[in-house]
Amino acid sequence: MGRQSLRSGILLLAALAALKGEKLPNCEDARKLFQLRQIGPAKGLPETPRAGADLQVCTSKNLTCCTKKMEERYQIVVKQDIQQVLQTSSSTVKFLISHNAAAFQETFEMLIRQAENYTSILFCNTYRNMAVEAATAVQEFFTDVGLFVFGIDISTEELVNRFFDTLFPLVYNHLNNPGLTDISLEYSECIRMSQRDISPFGNVPKVVIGQMGRSLLASRTFLQALNLGIEVINTTNHLQFSKDCSRALLRMQYCPHCQGMTLSKPCMGYCLNVIRGCLANMAEIDLHWRRYIQSLEELSSTMHGTYDIEHVLLNFHSLVNDALTHASINGPKVTEQVNKICGHPVRKPTLSPGYSDQNKHNQGMKMSARDNEETLANRRKQFMKSLRLYKTFYGGLADQLCINELAAADGLACWNGEDVVKSYTHRVVGNGIKAQSANPEVKVKGTDPVINQIIDKLKHIIQRLQGKSFPKHEKWGLLQTGSGGSMDEQVSGDCDDEDGCGGSGSGEVKRILQFTDCKSYDSIPPPI
Repeated sequence: MGRQSLRSGILLLAALAALKGEKLPNCEDARKLFQLRQIGPAKGLPETPRAGADLQVCTSKNLTCCTKKMEERYQIVVKQDIQQVLQTSSSTVKFLISHNAAAFQETFEMLIRQAENYTSILFCNTYRNMAVEAATAVQEFFTDVGLFVFGIDISTEELVNRFFDTLFPLVYNHLNNPGLTDISLEYSECIRMSQRDISPFGNVPKVVIGQMGRSLLASRTFLQALNLGIEVINTTNHLQFSKDCSRALLRMQYCPHCQGMTLSKPCMGYCLNVIRGCLANMAEIDLHWRRYIQSLEELSSTMHGTYDIEHVLLNFHSLVNDALTHASINGPKVTEQVNKICGHPVRKPTLSPGYSDQNKHNQGMKMSARDNEETLANRRKQFMKSLRLYKTFYGGLADQLCINELAAADGLACWNGEDVVKSYTHRVVGNGIKAQSANPEVKVKGTDPVINQIIDKLKHIIQRLQGKSFPKHEKWGLLQTGSGGSMDEQVSGDCDDEDGCGGSGSGEVKRILQFTDCKSYDSIPPPI
């Protein structure tokens, strides 16, 4: 029994001696790990402990297994390590935002194509004799809609008015005066320019302007905000750390290797001081990140009805039908007003009827109720539910890194920057720049201009998101952007290629079905 106790005691003493780096017999463990991690070339690595007078960070009263060149290599690797840890910790939220940004852009493109097809089908089924001539106006309108949603500065009021301006000469010729031919370009241009004064389509253009202004601007801002969120994460994932931070990270992560303590981990309090000091500037994003997600939630919750791009685009063909019906019913009055402004046109009789029965397909012109699981609103709701979990991401990042990745578990012996101890005895500071004045491990000097720029961008997009809090701020409904482009340039939301976030202003609108003639739509049922 005594012999067994003696053996256990000897083993324990040996283990403690190895852990504390006392009288290192050799540097085998340090050499192995240095080579295993591919930190640098094996040539020149000490086989036995040496004096470390040339070391600048991993200084010790004891002999060391490190050389100056090893310390320099450790300095490079520790920066790579912390960036890798940051990227890993943010990978889930980055994927959540980038995946949904790409999905929302794809959905917007699909809705634009679908709405264009619905409108083309309306003309082919109900106004077939003017469908080919109207095709260009329809295509140009939805191209402009796509350009606006994806970041190009176009006035939604102007693009709606331009659509109805272009439509008016066709309506005048085919609905109001079906026997009219040989109209000169000058006369057609006069009719086109008179649309806003005559108002042949009643109040429909104003209704469309209101709905497009609200829904398109909200969706555009929502998409730009998501792309900015990706930019924020990409920026913080690749921050350049200060020299003092790099030295502190080296001391925390690799200096114990020089003492042969390759298995030791930093004490929790020590880790928090080092990481909170290194991420002090990043922690300043916390308040603005919280407000950013809250503002996204507020906007998302109000994007319904005429503030929802899905409802507005897929119901557009119904409003066009209402506009054409109004122009037809008021045909004599419209013709009289055109004659007063543009004079009398040349007329010739024709045998073909100019207008098919308007009620023929009217029952099919209302947008159908879609399955809740498929709606854009439900997709937004699910996305915001997931994003809400990351509201405190930047405020708790340092703690998360130490708890999940870097620090020793409670109750275990740990590295305090100088030796392996039972616990860390220095004061543990809080998050943010102000708290670092008392940090015993890292000196933080001023603010990071890159972080300041990101914060400015977050503030700007928050203002825009809050300005679209529908329906509370009704004044935003008809807001039009100017031609300068400064708004969107400030929140461009630059992101990595692999993020899949293409909706940052490319303005690309792809098409499924390019209109040639109504035969393309003959096999397609009317939109319902």
